[in-house]
Amino acid sequence: MANALGVPSPDKAEYMADAAELGRDYKHQLLLSLDLRHGDTVLDVGCGPGMDLPVMADAVTTSGRVIGVDVDPVMVAAARSLLDYYPQVDVRQGDAHALPVDDGTADRARMDRALQHVESPSDVLAELHRALKPGGLLRIAEPDWDALVVDGDLEMNRAFNRFVCSTMVRNATIGRRLGRLAREAGFEVEDVRAATTVLRDFPRADYTLALTRNTERAIRAGAIERADGERWLADLREGGFQASVTIFLLSARKPL
Repeated sequence: MANALGVPSPDKAEYMADAAELGRDYKHQLLLSLDLRHGDTVLDVGCGPGMDLPVMADAVTTSGRVIGVDVDPVMVAAARSLLDYYPQVDVRQGDAHALPVDDGTADRARMDRALQHVESPSDVLAELHRALKPGGLLRIAEPDWDALVVDGDLEMNRAFNRFVCSTMVRNATIGRRLGRLAREAGFEVEDVRAATTVLRDFPRADYTLALTRNTERAIRAGAIERADGERWLADLREGGFQASVTIFLLSARKPL
């Protein structure tokens, strides 16, 4: 599949699985911080192909419920196909701005790298507040793409980040704003911490971070000169590659 600029894009489910593998440490922190217990109802907004739903289902057991919500019917179908053995899991197609759940449904709610893509993060947080029971826990993990660090040409790194933040990701710096937005939505913010993943393998980092794809998009959009972009990518491929991605983890609670 290619985007509007004719640059091929990876399969969405495959891409999400690869990105999840690279971020397994922060994902483990996120899941642990949910403090899931037998009988809990947990809401996973932007569940994608459902990779984390079985872990949450095991934690709440058959006495609890796991509700996965995703706007993409392909992702919903993929998630449902994995969960035949988990009767406590319910995957629903729906928009995060109008969650398909009743008020006060969930004991726990989480979003993992989904808030960066929504039209209005504030409205989504208001919906999460509505969907949680009083005292319910909210856990969110989001990147800050302006904090992408790539060893090499500093100005090219900055130019690449500027293009990604202005063009490729709707809410590219949402990670640094999580605490403020959660407070404005009525949550009590318990903690915000950062988890940084260091990548040293160029081919894998290139696939996950879209270095080549987005450099080509930036070139075609006139944001980067072709000679500069091609030289930067060639230098990155030559060896000694290192980059880091920062994910912010929010822990918040709906007041009693």
